Amino acid sequence: MAHGEVAVPEQSSQTVAPWKAPSVGPVGASATGLDASQLNLLDEVIHAAELTTGLRFSVYLGDLGVDTRASADSLITALGAESPVAVVLAVSPGQRVVEIVTGEESARRISDRSARLAALSTIAAASEGDLIGALVNGVRTLADQAGTLPERSGW
Repeated sequence: MAHGEVAVPEQSSQTVAPWKAPSVGPVGASATGLDASQLNLLDEVIHAAELTTGLRFSVYLGDLGVDTRASADSLITALGAESPVAVVLAVSPGQRVVEIVTGEESARRISDRSARLAALSTIAAASEGDLIGALVNGVRTLADQAGTLPERSGW
């Protein structure tokens, strides 16, 4: 192929579905089942957790696909430069799955046992039908387990 030529794939009998861009960021109450006040509460809880711990918290609510762990891992990777200090709480109510992924640095402060505790807290609230309570409990439990940075303890 010479410089500037365009490669054209051979025609096949299979039809390929058109590419659909993934949604990124808050998608609103209609897609999550959460109303504006619940989204604001979750935002405040995440903000407080980040201020206290110095870690980057992210919550994903939605379908995680067939390989839930790989999907959760891709969420933390998508955070780019912040991924080493990130904590992702991924909840898929339809699949009844909770995945918690920590970056390299945040894993030093949140043990597997602590992550299991947060997952149990999330599951307990979700099983009662309290989705926002599940997300809030999960983030707060993870933040409590991560602890306060020493330089922030005097705030």
